[in-house]
Amino acid sequence: MTDSMGYLFWGFLIVYGIIMMILSPKHVTTEGFFHGKSNEGHEPTPTVLMLSIFISWIFAKSVTNAANLGAEYGFVGGLSYAIYWLCIPITGYALYRLRKHYAAKGMVSFLTKEYGQFASVAFSAAILIRLFNEIWSNTSVVGGYYGDAGSKAFIYSALLFTAITLIYSVIGGLRSSIITDSIQAVIFIFFIVFVTVAILPKHGLGEFISTGTWKMDTGLDMVFVSIIQIFSYGFHDPVLTDRGFITDEKVMLRAFVVSGLLGFLAILVFSFIGIHARLIGLEITNNMPATLGRTLGVAGYFAMIVVMISAAGSTLDSTFSSLGKLTAKDLPEIAGKGMPKHARTIAIVVMIAFAILGNLPMIVGTDILKATTISGTMVVGLAPIFLLHGIVRPTKVGFHLAFWIGIVLGVLLAMDLVPASWAIGTGKNAMTLGVNLYGTVLCALGYIIPSFFGKGTCDYGCEN
Repeated sequence: MTDSMGYLFWGFLIVYGIIMMILSPKHVTTEGFFHGKSNEGHEPTPTVLMLSIFISWIFAKSVTNAANLGAEYGFVGGLSYAIYWLCIPITGYALYRLRKHYAAKGMVSFLTKEYGQFASVAFSAAILIRLFNEIWSNTSVVGGYYGDAGSKAFIYSALLFTAITLIYSVIGGLRSSIITDSIQAVIFIFFIVFVTVAILPKHGLGEFISTGTWKMDTGLDMVFVSIIQIFSYGFHDPVLTDRGFITDEKVMLRAFVVSGLLGFLAILVFSFIGIHARLIGLEITNNMPATLGRTLGVAGYFAMIVVMISAAGSTLDSTFSSLGKLTAKDLPEIAGKGMPKHARTIAIVVMIAFAILGNLPMIVGTDILKATTISGTMVVGLAPIFLLHGIVRPTKVGFHLAFWIGIVLGVLLAMDLVPASWAIGTGKNAMTLGVNLYGTVLCALGYIIPSFFGKGTCDYGCEN
């Protein structure tokens, strides 16, 4: 990177931070900090909520993974990752149903009421792991545009980006996140169109779609992994679910459906960047957008940086706000103590602590795809818990069987301790597919079988 390019890119990072701080609210009520309401008590509008969900779930690691998979497997790889975004409508429907039929006010409070304190504590622990992963996996992507992994430029840019996002997050919490999301969404859409226009005419849509082969060892196994995980993946992400309880149920459901479909399309289109790199013979790396960006000149590389920073920023500020709400509001409520008097101070301290600890994997270097596939395996047991609640008579035993079977299998997969016989196919994701398929069946059985014995837990009456 030349000195002039360096000044431009570092300058943008600083200017981006200044703009976010200027536009984010400076004085926010407690309801605004934890629930995203305006100082006048108004809920986010349908458009603002939709944009917030859309951009908050366009993680920097996600667009990078989409491009990487596109480069490795062609259209099959890009589709496999885009499918994850279909979990947003599925999650939205489940939340709509739980709110409408069971008066759910939040994920943690719902679990406490229906399955007990231990269930909500276990679920909260899974959420904390998810939020921890979101920090390093997104800051790593930003750092990758300023230097090689582990270099000073890589680490300093990632830490500067973290500090910028942290500052306006501790001031406004979820309200700041939602307000800045709209700006970040517009920036993201503008520059992704710019990048797409730069590469699409070089091949044509048909050539992009025809790349890759539909075989288990060339990406199809990852397609099946995604299809399985979309029924559980959204439930362990408070960046998504926190937005499911801040507006009217019908407004929320529409926002989830539209943002999920838009996210699917955006990720699929962005995977074309990796497919383009594959078609022109670029060497496959662990950061294909950055690799390709360097071939597009200063303007193309700059556009790629803007896309990544806006995507990472929207996710990171949502991560901080969810951390604050979980630790300062939800966890005390699990203990039956209500929200503490100094809840906002507690939230801010936790945000700062996680900003520091959450960047340690970024500094030592970790594969960002693992933040998705492994955590997705660990929570396959959430699908029957939230999708079948009330349809199947819910029991505490059923919750724990479904939840812990998924957790144990995810840990075993991460440690390479699953028997080879579980693998399906011979592809790179053969073991992940086997564990997810068999694990989902086991989790469902673990949830359903106890419903035939003893008394259920529905406080508001089960559906017939």
